[in-house]
Amino acid sequence: MSEENNNYEHDEELTNENQAENTESITKVTGMYKDWFLDYASYVILERAVPSIEDGFKPVQRRIMHSMKDLDDGRYNKVANIVGHTMQYHPHGDASIADAMVQMGQKELLIDMQGNWGNILTGDRAAASRYIEARLSKFALDVVFNPKTTEWQLSYDGRKNEPVNLPVKFPLLLAQGAEGIAVGLSTKILPHNFNELIDASIKYLKGRSFTLVPDFLTGGIADVSNYNDGKRGGKVRVRAKISQLDKKTLVITEVPYGTTTSSLIDSILKANDKGKIKIKKIEDNTAANVEILVHLPPNTSPDKMIDALYAFTSCESSISPLSCIIEDNKPIFIGVSEVLKKSTDFTVELLKRELEIQLNELEEQWHFSSLERIFIENRIYRDIEEQETWEGVIEAIDLGLKPHTKHLKRAVTEEDIVRLTEIRIKKISKFDIDKAKQFIESLEEKIADVKHHLDHLIDFAIDYFKELKSKYGKGKERKTEIRIFDDIVATKVVMRNAKLYVNREEGFIGTSLRKDEFVSDCSDIDDIIVFREDGTMLVTKVGSKTFVGKGIIHIAVFKKKDKRTVYNLIYKDGTRGPSYMKRFNVTSVTRDKEYDLTNKSKGSKILYFSANPNGEAEVVTILLRAVGSIKKLKWDLDFADLAIKGRGVRGNLVTKHSVKKVEFKEAGVSTLKPRKIWFDDTVQRLNVDERGELLGEFRAEDKILVISQSGKAKAVTPDLAMHFDNNMIVLEKWKPNKPISAIYYDGHKERYFVKRFLLESADKEEVFITDHEKSQLQIVATDYRPVAEITFSKRSLPKMEVNFEEFISVKGIKAIGNQLTQAKIRTVNLLESLPYEEPEDEKVEDIEVNDEELMNNTEDESDKFKETKANKALRAAIKRKKEASDDDENQTALF
Repeated sequence: MSEENNNYEHDEELTNENQAENTESITKVTGMYKDWFLDYASYVILERAVPSIEDGFKPVQRRIMHSMKDLDDGRYNKVANIVGHTMQYHPHGDASIADAMVQMGQKELLIDMQGNWGNILTGDRAAASRYIEARLSKFALDVVFNPKTTEWQLSYDGRKNEPVNLPVKFPLLLAQGAEGIAVGLSTKILPHNFNELIDASIKYLKGRSFTLVPDFLTGGIADVSNYNDGKRGGKVRVRAKISQLDKKTLVITEVPYGTTTSSLIDSILKANDKGKIKIKKIEDNTAANVEILVHLPPNTSPDKMIDALYAFTSCESSISPLSCIIEDNKPIFIGVSEVLKKSTDFTVELLKRELEIQLNELEEQWHFSSLERIFIENRIYRDIEEQETWEGVIEAIDLGLKPHTKHLKRAVTEEDIVRLTEIRIKKISKFDIDKAKQFIESLEEKIADVKHHLDHLIDFAIDYFKELKSKYGKGKERKTEIRIFDDIVATKVVMRNAKLYVNREEGFIGTSLRKDEFVSDCSDIDDIIVFREDGTMLVTKVGSKTFVGKGIIHIAVFKKKDKRTVYNLIYKDGTRGPSYMKRFNVTSVTRDKEYDLTNKSKGSKILYFSANPNGEAEVVTILLRAVGSIKKLKWDLDFADLAIKGRGVRGNLVTKHSVKKVEFKEAGVSTLKPRKIWFDDTVQRLNVDERGELLGEFRAEDKILVISQSGKAKAVTPDLAMHFDNNMIVLEKWKPNKPISAIYYDGHKERYFVKRFLLESADKEEVFITDHEKSQLQIVATDYRPVAEITFSKRSLPKMEVNFEEFISVKGIKAIGNQLTQAKIRTVNLLESLPYEEPEDEKVEDIEVNDEELMNNTEDESDKFKETKANKALRAAIKRKKEASDDDENQTALF
C-alpha cells in the first residue's frame, strides 16, 4: 500500500513538472502579430501595390524600366531576357514581372512592342515572354532617364545599384493610371489624356486653373460629372458607344473602360437568358476596331433596346476612383489635380538640376579650354623641358600660368595642371588660335543661354512641355467622349419577360396562374395596380401568386409618374348615399398600401370605371331605378365636363337617387393638353421636364423632324427613349407643308447643287443627297424663305447670295436640284430669312371645371346636366380633335 502511494506521489510530481514545462513554453503572439503584420503591410504598400508620386512607378515597373535601359542598344530584346535581367533587382518571380511589363506595354507610351502583346479590346492575352520583344520608346528615352539626376541605392541582394526614383519629367502616373490592392488600402487612378495633361501642366505653370477628366484607350462615353477630382467618393459612369445600323441591327463600336468585347457579349447573352432583353443573335466582327452587331427581333424599338443594353448589361458600368500615392514613404490620399501639380513641380525641379549640371559642365569646359589656350599660346609647355621631377613640372607650369589666369572664374588646381600635361604633341602642333577663340566664344554663348533659362525657369519648363506635345502628341487625341448621362429607368426599358394573370373570383394575381385570365405581358420588376369594386386601390410588386382581395375590376402594369393615363370613375357613396363622378390619375403611391377612392363611407360601390391611356373622356348613359315620382329615368353624361383632379377628391354629384346601372355610350377623345417637349443637348435626349430647348407642343399626330449631316431626313413620332447621333444638325417640330432647302456637293458630277423638297412620307428615313462617297451636305435650312451667302475658295470670285425661293421651286426629295456652281466653295452661311406669315395652328381651348356640382338641385335630373356655354365650347373643340385620335381601341370600359 505504501509502495503504491509512493508511486502515486511520484507520478503526480512528474505531471506537475510537465505542466510547468508546458506553461513556460506558451508565448503570447500579440507583440509578434503587431510587429510582423505591420512590417508586412508596410512592405506591400510601399514596395508592391501603390505607385510613387515622384516618378509614377510601382517598384516592379521602375525596375523593368531600369533593366530595359541597362540592355538598351536600340534593338529589340526578348521580353524573357528583360524579365530575367529585372530579377537582379526585383525579389519576386518572373510571372509577376512579365505581367507588369505587358500591362505597361499595352498602355502604348513607354515601351515599343513587337509581336503579340494581347488586345485590350478583346481581352486576348499576350504570347509567352519568349516569343515577344520590346525596347524603350523614344518618349521614354527622352523623359524617363538621366543618370546625372538619379539617386541610387543598393538592390535587395547588395550586388547592384538601382534608382530610388527615376527622374521622370512628365505626369506619367496620370497618363498611365494605376491600380493596386495593398493591406488596408487600395488605389485606383484612372488614365488621362496625354495632350490634356501637358496643357494642364502649362496652365498650372502660368497660374491658371485647369480641370482633369479621364480618357481611356478603349474609347467609349464617360459621364465625369461626379468625378470628384479622382478622390474617394467620386464616381465615373462609362458606356459603350452604340448606334443604330438599321431598324433591325445595333452596332457597338467602342467598349467601356474595364470591359472587353468578350465580357460585354457574355453580359448581353446573360441578360437575354434572364429575359431582361430580347435579341435575335449577336455577331463579333472585332479586328483592329470594335464591331459587335446586335440583331433585334421584329417589332423591337432600337432606341428602347439601346437603353435596355445600358440598364441590364456591361454596356454601362460605374468606376469608383481612389487616388492613393506614396510620398515620403507614406501613403496619402490626394486628388488628381494635386498629383499633377506635384508632378509638374518635380519636373521643374529636375529641369533646374539638369540646367545646373549643364552649366557646371560648360563652365568646366570653358575653364579648361581657356587654360589649354594659355598653355599652348604662351608656350608654357617649354618650361618643363629642364625639369627633372614631377613636382618640378607641376610647379613650372603653375608659375607659367599665373600671369595669364586673372580672367578665369576659379583658381587653377593641380588636377587642371595634370590634364594640361596629358595634351598630345600632335594637338599642340596643329593648334589653331582662331578656332580655339571661336570654340570658347560658343561656350560662352551656351553658358549665357543656360543662365537665361535658369533665370526664367518657368518659361523654360513651359517651352519644354510644348516641345513634348509637338514631338509626341500627334495620334494621342482624346478617345473617350465626355457626356452627361440621363438616368435610365429599368422598368421602362425592361423586356416583358413574363405574363400576368388574374383570378377575380379568389382575388389572386401573379405570373404562375396560367389557367386563369390573362391580363398582359409584364416583367419581373414591374409594379401592378389593382382597383376593386368596393372603391379601393393598391399597387403591389409582381409575383408568382399574390392575394390582392376579391372584387377586382381593373388590373394593369403601374407606370410611376404617369400623367397621361386617366381613370374615369362613378361610385355610390355608402349603401344609400348619392352617386359621384370624378376623373383622376395615379402618379405615385406607397407600395402595398390600400387607398380608398370613394368618400370613405361604408358600403360604397363603384358603378362605372374606365382606364384611358391618353386621357380619353367617354360619354355614358345613367339609368335610374323607377322609384317614387322621378320624371327622368335616363340621361347622358360626358366625362369631358370634368377636370382631372387628384385621386382623393370626392368628385361631382351625379344624382341623389338610386342608380340602376351606367352604360357606355360613346368613345371620347383625349382632353389632355398638348404635351410640351424639350431637347437637352447635354444628354442628347428628349424630355418633358423643361430641360434644354423647347421643341414645341405635340399632340398625338405631331412629329419631329430630324436631319443629319450625312444628308438623311426623317419625321418621327417623338419618343422620350429616342437616341440621336452626333451628326444631327436639325431637330424641330415637323410641319409637313414647310419645305426643306439644301446646298450640297455632288460627288458624281463634281459640282454644287441647290434643292428644295418636302418629306414624302413620315416615319421613313430618306437620303436627299446623291449616294457618291464624296457627296457632302453643305448647309440645310428649314425656314419658309431662307437666304444663304456663299464664299468661294478663290478670292477673286465675289460672294454670292442665294435666295432659295427664287433659285428653285419645291420638287421631289429624289430630285437632284439646280446646279449652283462648279467653283470650290469655302463657306456657306445662312442670312436672315425673308418675312413670311406662318398659318396659325388650330388651338383647342383648355377649359377646366372646378370640383363643384355641375347641376342645380331641382327635382328634374335632366336639368342638372344642361350644357353651359363653357361646356358647349369644350365639346365643340373636342369634336374638332376627334379625327386626330387613333387610340379609341385602348379604352377599357368594365362597367
